[in-house]
Amino acid sequence: MLKKVLLAAAALTPLAPALADAPKPAALVADGIPPVPDDIPASMRAYGESRSAVAQGWNAKTGALIVSTRFGNTAQLHTVSGPLMSRRQITFEAEPVQGLPSPTGDTLLVQKDVGGNEFFQLYRFDQGRLQLLTDGKSRNEFGAWSQDGKLVGYSSTRRNGTDSDLYVMNPLDPKTDRMVAQVKGGGWAINGFSPDNRTALVQQYVSVQKSNLWLLDVRTGKMTALGDHGQSIAYGNATYAPDGTIWATSDEGSDFQRLGTLDPRSGRFTPKSPEPKWDVDSFEIARDGSYVAYVVNEKGSSKLRLLDPKTGAVRQARNLPLGVIGGLHAAPDGRLAFTMTSARFPADSFTLGPVSLEATRWTESETGGLDPKLNPEAELVEVKSFDGETVSGFLYRPNPKKFPGKRPLIFDIHGGPEGQYTPGYRGAGNYLTNELGVAVFAPNVRGSTGFGKRFVSLDNGPNKREDSVKDIGAFLDTLQKDPRIDRSRMAVTGGSYGGYMCYASAIRYGDRFKAADCIVAISNFVTFLENTQSYRRDLRRVEYGDERDPAQRAKLTEISPLTSVNRLKIPLLVVTGANDPRVPESEANQIVAAVRSNGGTAWHLVGKNEGHGFRKKENRDYESWVETMFWKKYLLAE
Repeated sequence: MLKKVLLAAAALTPLAPALADAPKPAALVADGIPPVPDDIPASMRAYGESRSAVAQGWNAKTGALIVSTRFGNTAQLHTVSGPLMSRRQITFEAEPVQGLPSPTGDTLLVQKDVGGNEFFQLYRFDQGRLQLLTDGKSRNEFGAWSQDGKLVGYSSTRRNGTDSDLYVMNPLDPKTDRMVAQVKGGGWAINGFSPDNRTALVQQYVSVQKSNLWLLDVRTGKMTALGDHGQSIAYGNATYAPDGTIWATSDEGSDFQRLGTLDPRSGRFTPKSPEPKWDVDSFEIARDGSYVAYVVNEKGSSKLRLLDPKTGAVRQARNLPLGVIGGLHAAPDGRLAFTMTSARFPADSFTLGPVSLEATRWTESETGGLDPKLNPEAELVEVKSFDGETVSGFLYRPNPKKFPGKRPLIFDIHGGPEGQYTPGYRGAGNYLTNELGVAVFAPNVRGSTGFGKRFVSLDNGPNKREDSVKDIGAFLDTLQKDPRIDRSRMAVTGGSYGGYMCYASAIRYGDRFKAADCIVAISNFVTFLENTQSYRRDLRRVEYGDERDPAQRAKLTEISPLTSVNRLKIPLLVVTGANDPRVPESEANQIVAAVRSNGGTAWHLVGKNEGHGFRKKENRDYESWVETMFWKKYLLAE
């Protein structure tokens, strides 16, 4: 009877009319952007529902793995008790969080900011609640746990808002919090503690080509230089092993980052990894010191290997698919947790047995009901640039059976510039290739990491900056000759430094690109350097140039997209985070105003609760809907 009543009521209730426009999140400002028709989010919905499960570390007491997964609007912490077991959510914050479990399992620290402002605070997770450990105002960044879990080292700008001084505390007793070293600059971090907790290993980042290591006396605050700071040496990471040996990745004596040990007295680096080429991206030392796991980056693909520190023997992980690996975490029982992703699966957590070298998948993240095996694998493309330099990138082609003939292409340029595009899972980006038939090319122009110290320095300073833009021209020359690419329908996108490249490419190659989507992008190097947060300003001057020097200021102004904005003739989409501490909102506002004053088209999407890129799901979804609408109108002419 009840079923009949419900059916009758449903029959009498008129169906709700379909929405004409998709709802916009309240925190987004869509300036000059048409309403998004409801058919776009309807067709894209499954592509926006993919998830990931990034390993954060182990609960040393229970043996559970702590992962970061988003089931709501933001990524939160979950525990996983065993392979492919359920993810149990333990944090429920409005903002994304990072988990930092202690080596002993006594404490779980959480690092969190507000609205993407990157003024991180440290908290102790206690019975479902976060207890604030830092001042709630300054920028604080986690550095390292001591091996006994009694101390945590971190950096903070609380003294003057600019310099990243070094602090230690016992998080179980916040009253022990104290500054141990007052420093100058924003690139400082505590990387590890000696087994007796008397000495901390400190890394001072100067540039992608140079970083300095120091030994810090935790009791007195005295810092002693480790190695020759007069040399241009970059350390990827450095830390203590359980026996007190200092391990590091370094490019000393090589064009690439190698894994090795450092003599604490002389600072001499002794390489231990046998690979003559390619960077060692990261490493992790077993709790008992029995192995050092490390990841080698071979043209964007990862190889996971275990080194025996006693014999020097190296073994490679078995049955791992081709993909990208990061986030190594050794468990007390010897298991190694790591995160891996590829074109065919999102970032998921795995473990490796140190004896069997067999990998076990611990999470299998959702892909919105879509079959990830249908996603195209990346093709490596290598070309000779204007000066004979070899540059490369990864090309994703649509299925030729579903989309025959010549296909439109979007260049997607990574940020950094000290970064590298590696072929991981593309999430909502797969919609372009799988449903719209758009090819995507992700270049690694000069200045990208992963190709050696010489290559990463090729774009340094204002006089070399535009050489990377010329690399885009070399890729265009090659890809426009591809018989499966439609040379008349090409566009460009990029974020952060890639956003500068997006503007610059849209200006230089406006006759070959039809539209540009530039995200959290630098439009004027001088105003960017003057307005980026003070704790990072000197670090950026090393890369881009010093706007205080008249000659460099003139060149920075000359190469800035805003200076040549009158040459920007193609439609522009600009995406901005209002709380961005790196590339402030003013960088977007000034180029949008300039384009419009010249009679050009500029859509502007602003996230009032976002920083350097959108992190909240509802905002990211709307951003992808707007981008799709933009590409349909200006690239595909639909």
